[in-house]
Formats: sequence, structure tokens, C-alpha cells
Amino acid sequence: MPLVPAPRILVVDDHAALRSQVVSVLESAGWKVEEASDGRLALQMALEEPPDVLLLDLGLPGLDGLDVCAQLRERADRHVPVLMLTARDTLSDKGRGFAAGADDYLLKPFASEELLWRCQALARRGELGRSPVLQRGALRIDRRSGEVRCGERLVEVNGHALRLLVALAEAWPRTLSRSELLQQLWSDEPPASDALRSHLYTLRQSLGEDQHLVKTVHGVGLRLDVPADVGG
Repeated sequence: MPLVPAPRILVVDDHAALRSQVVSVLESAGWKVEEASDGRLALQMALEEPPDVLLLDLGLPGLDGLDVCAQLRERADRHVPVLMLTARDTLSDKGRGFAAGADDYLLKPFASEELLWRCQALARRGELGRSPVLQRGALRIDRRSGEVRCGERLVEVNGHALRLLVALAEAWPRTLSRSELLQQLWSDEPPASDALRSHLYTLRQSLGEDQHLVKTVHGVGLRLDVPADVGG
């Protein structure tokens, strides 16, 4: 069964009311939304866990949107599609946005439908350059088929245990906190029981001799234990 997580978008705007409106539109369409109101925080978030789309206002405290975009292009290890959201509508304004690395430009005020169309197009464009296969050392996960291999050994992992493994592999080498894992596996409706512990146990049992790959970082969370110099 293919693993197709909800697309992730980082919405960056210091206007709280507008940001709330945009977040509501995106969440209603099935996007997983994160928010920031400050340019420095937005850059940090986008570098630590690159979103599928970055929706970026230009007038921001800390760093303005142009600087955020330019630094993201310089420092990120993969291309993050950027949709600039602004009231600046002159040709020179647009030119500076594209020069800084923007992929698309949406003028305020805008229709909710157009916002969704542009975000969906950017997410598809980003997906074209993303391999369905995650390679982390000897661990190989095909997100399209759900097949998992450790070296030449085929590993039977299914359901939430597989989603847990994919989340850790996608976040590698970062440690994911319990709250982040709950959000990724169950969105805003985590189960009442301690299902995460149960799925972690199932995952380690499935990995067998390679269960050491899933490491508990006490007081922090879980991470995939693969040396940084052998990751895919």
C-alpha cells in the first residue's frame, strides 16, 4: 500500500488574522499546516524540517521574506517550493522575489481557490524531484510499494509501524519527539491509549536483528540510528 502522507506547508505571515484564514483554508483541504510569524523562526523551521511548500509573506519581522527565501536557497539541502504572498505588485517587486528564489507569486487579496491551486501545483512539482525510495545506510524503504529492506533482507512492516519507520527515516538524522510522532501518525486525533509504544514494539519486532536502528533518546524521543556519513 503506497504511503502518501498529507502534504506539509509552512505558512509564514505576521498578520495573525490573515494567517489564521489561510491556515483554515489549507487544513480544510487536507494539508498539514505549520505556522510562523517571524522570518528567523521561519528559516529555522524550513531548514530543520523542509515543508512540501513554503507560503511566505514578504514583510516580516526578524528577516524579511526575500532574505528568508535567499538564505533557504543557499543553505537547504533540497529544493523547497516557495510561494510568495504579498501586496507588492510592481514588476520590479516580482523580479526581486523571483531573483531571491521564489517559485511563484500570489498577490493579496486572493481567492482561496487560487491559493489552493497554486500550492497544489507547487507540491506536485516538488514531488517530481523526490525519489519514492528512502535510503538510510543499509535500510531501504519504498514509499510507493511499502517494501522495506535491511541490506538484502526483506522486512515485513505494515500499518502504523511502517508509518513510524517512514517518519523516522524522513526526519533522519533528527530526533522526533513523542508529540511530533503522535502528530505525524494520527494528526490531531491521537488515540487515548499509548498506541505509540505498541507500534514501536511491533516495529522493533519486525526489524528483528536490525531493531537497533530505532533508537530511544531518553527524554527527547526516537531517531533512526544511522551514521550521518552513510545516509542516502
